[in-house]
Amino acid sequence: MTCDAEALDRVFLDFGGITIYWYGIIIVTGLVLGLYLATREADRLGLKKDLILDFIMYAAVFAILFARIYYVVFEWEQYVNGPWWKVFAVWEGGIAIHGAILGGILTGVVYAHVKKISFWQLADIVAPSLILGQAIGRWGNFMNQEAHGGPISEAAYHNFHQYLPDFIMNQMCIEGVMYHPTFLYESLWNILIFIFLIILRKYNPLRGELFLSYLITYSIGRLFIEGMRTDSLYIIGELRTAQTVSIALIVIALILIIYRRKNTSVRYLDIIQSKKKKKKNNKSKSGKRKSNKKKKK
Repeated sequence: MTCDAEALDRVFLDFGGITIYWYGIIIVTGLVLGLYLATREADRLGLKKDLILDFIMYAAVFAILFARIYYVVFEWEQYVNGPWWKVFAVWEGGIAIHGAILGGILTGVVYAHVKKISFWQLADIVAPSLILGQAIGRWGNFMNQEAHGGPISEAAYHNFHQYLPDFIMNQMCIEGVMYHPTFLYESLWNILIFIFLIILRKYNPLRGELFLSYLITYSIGRLFIEGMRTDSLYIIGELRTAQTVSIALIVIALILIIYRRKNTSVRYLDIIQSKKKKKKNNKSKSGKRKSNKKKKK
């Protein structure tokens, strides 16, 4: 479908030779909000906020680094003959979420080992923050007019897309052609996953299942939405990288859930119950001491 609309300005602020893009602002917003939610949950569970704060700060750095490396590796032809600094131009877009997930997991494994805590406990706490950050981050793609799908037919537009806000569809008008806002589809899917994870943790699942459920549900959505996109990374021929990785993550996560259900009984909220039991025992011991002192008198 043809269209005619002016795109939104990608630049948030241009002052004194310093340019700040909306893409970066949106990514940072997702990071800050995710950080707030994760530290609040850690506090609820009786853990030190600094433990989660430090982890997320380390994970954010390595997630962005791996996300960029992942993207550049699969788009090497785009960078091999260009200026060398383009490889590091994250503000122009071009990071892959699967690379970020890999970087975050590796950071989590190392951090958990150093701090002598459970990786699964750490991963469960940050899982809702991760998916919420991804939901927000997709709007960075919106501002850059990237991560969109193929052209929309007039029938599809009149049946569905005309009811979407004008600012969304105007931004999807690229060089006179209207494209599917797949960034929006994924953002909405991620918000549903966020709500699902918040509800799931209230039912006290086995430790690790919150994070593994995140991997499964996100991968299911990405598997289908990726098929609509026009900017996919490819492994070989027409084999899309994101779809291949999504299938692999679903299988691995399911295997880990089955394995852990047979080999662990530790649950997400056990740490709270353990602390309450310990506190109750301490009160009981304190009461006995006071009673004994009165008897002696």
